[in-house]
Amino acid sequence: MDLSIIIESLPALLHATLMTIFLAVVSILIALVLGFFTALARISNLKPLAKLAAFYVSIFRGTPLLVQVFVIYYGLPQIGIEMEPIPSGILALSLNAGAYLSESFRASILSIDKGQMEASVSLGMTYGQALKRIILPQSLRIAIPTMSNTFIILIKDTSLISVITVTELLQMSSLLIAKTFEPLTIYLLAAVLYWIIIAFFSNLLDKLEKRSSQHITLGN
Repeated sequence: MDLSIIIESLPALLHATLMTIFLAVVSILIALVLGFFTALARISNLKPLAKLAAFYVSIFRGTPLLVQVFVIYYGLPQIGIEMEPIPSGILALSLNAGAYLSESFRASILSIDKGQMEASVSLGMTYGQALKRIILPQSLRIAIPTMSNTFIILIKDTSLISVITVTELLQMSSLLIAKTFEPLTIYLLAAVLYWIIIAFFSNLLDKLEKRSSQHITLGN
C-alpha cells in the first residue's frame, strides 16, 4: 500500500466518517422513539392500532433496507413527496431500525411478570402509572443488549445510503478510488475507520449494559 495515498485520502475519509456517525446517531434516536411507541401500540387493547403497528413491523422487517431507501428517495416523489438525500437516508434507517427495536421493546415488556402489574394496580396506580413506574424501567434494562446490536447494525447500514449520493464513508471511498485507482488501499482504510467507530460505540454500550445490570442487582 502507498503511504502517500493514505495520508492524502485520510482527511476526506475522516470528514465522511463524521457524516456516517451523524446518520447513525440521529437515526437511532428517532428509531428508539418510534420503536418504543410501536411496541406499546402492539401490546395495546386497541386492535386497529395493534394491527397497524404489526403491519409496519412486518413491512420493514420483511423487505431489504436498500429497497426501502429506493422507495423513499426515488418512489415518493411520484406522489408529490420529495426529500433531500440526507433526510431520505435518515428516514429509511429510522423506520427500518424502529421496526426491529419495537420487537425488542415488546418482548422485554412482555417478559415482566404480569403479577407486578396486578400488584401495582391493587395499590391504587392506574395502568399508565404502573407501566411508567414499574414495568418500563425493568423492560428497558432487559432490552439494552438487543438495542445495542441494532445500533451496531445501523452503523454498518449507513453504507447503503451511498446509493442516493450521500457522501458518507463508503461514498467518499468510491470517489477517492475513482481519483487514485487504489481500491485495496482505500477500502481497507475505510474498513479500519468503520471498525474504530463500531468498537468505540460497542464499548460505550457495553458500559451502559453493565451499569443497568448493576442497578438491577442493587434493586433486588
